[in-house]
Amino acid sequence: MLGRLAAIVRKDLLVRFASPSELLFFVVLPIIFTLLLGGAGDGGGSGQLALPVVLEDEGALARRLLAELEAAPSVAPIVAPLVDAERMVADEEAPALLLIPAGFSERLARGEEAGLRWRAAPNDTNALALQQTARAAADRVGRAVTAAQAAVDAAEARQPFADAAAREAYYEESLEAATALLDEAPQRLEVRQALQEEDDYSPAAQASAGQLITWVFIPLLGTAALFAYERRQGTLRRLLTTPTSKATFLLGAVSSQMVAGLVQMLLLIGFGIFVMNLEWGRAPGALLLLLVSFGLAAVALGTTLGTFIRTEGQANGTSIMLGMAMALLGGCWYPLELFPPSVQTAAHVLPTTWAMRGFLDLIVSDGGLMAILPEVGVLLGFAALFFVVGVARFRFE
Repeated sequence: MLGRLAAIVRKDLLVRFASPSELLFFVVLPIIFTLLLGGAGDGGGSGQLALPVVLEDEGALARRLLAELEAAPSVAPIVAPLVDAERMVADEEAPALLLIPAGFSERLARGEEAGLRWRAAPNDTNALALQQTARAAADRVGRAVTAAQAAVDAAEARQPFADAAAREAYYEESLEAATALLDEAPQRLEVRQALQEEDDYSPAAQASAGQLITWVFIPLLGTAALFAYERRQGTLRRLLTTPTSKATFLLGAVSSQMVAGLVQMLLLIGFGIFVMNLEWGRAPGALLLLLVSFGLAAVALGTTLGTFIRTEGQANGTSIMLGMAMALLGGCWYPLELFPPSVQTAAHVLPTTWAMRGFLDLIVSDGGLMAILPEVGVLLGFAALFFVVGVARFRFE
């Protein structure tokens, strides 16, 4: 049996790497996308992100927003003229610029949309993180304004103010008090805060882990194409005349894809360690367990797809489309915290979400075996479910 198993593994690997172009998708493109999205030499990403701020509004609320940004541990706001801010973005000295337009303070005081303006390179995760931080800061200023205005309205309902100056003075005092209360309020524990501030959000780690999952997940889903190829070649029919059982064939097919997937993951992890200075190797045992669990879940899903899809073209198209969609919604291309809450909740039915959480636990949160056990358990659950369905539906014809 071991001889037949080894022969199947060898045959499948030869089929997969028959074309030299397979190396392009195996290692070249993943490295290119990792560099584009994360940048080389980022390390842990613990430094602050420069944010040029064009301050066209000199009102008190615009200054409060600037103070909120200065207090954020992950942002280094730099007040600059528009031409200098644009130059910094063009020269890649900053991922984005923030323009606080004239009339910002007045609009915010009236409860209207703040109207912040952004200029950033597309698909830049640093820019997305900065936008999220600025929106949160503007929201804090807006909540303080709302509370102050409510206090003024309540006081005026009890006793009218002597004049407009008295009303304005009361409003300023209420705004100061509301801001102080917001500063003293206990912070709720949210994943967004943990990713961007407490755990030192790292674009390099996000890109390295996310692109690893994307470019390994899609080929493992392509196990479906392997089965379609075997049916077209008549290999599966010929197996019926040999002592090779269905279990042996499936084990060999899965093993070949797992071997290729693990080699690909180790190459990309090595790139992350030696080129991007990421700490992938903090807990090697936990990392290996997570890699195997993720690989099993992906190849099991590919096995199940192979029982529904009849042609190689369908299998290739479906694996790419499904793999990209699951990687995107699983937080592999952009932090999951940037998606609406409903999408964040729904994404937990995807193996990519749990794999991404596990990898970030290891390289960003400095977690170990105990930290990633929940993710490993869920991924192995996915693998068991998909394998049961795939084996039950597998047919040689």
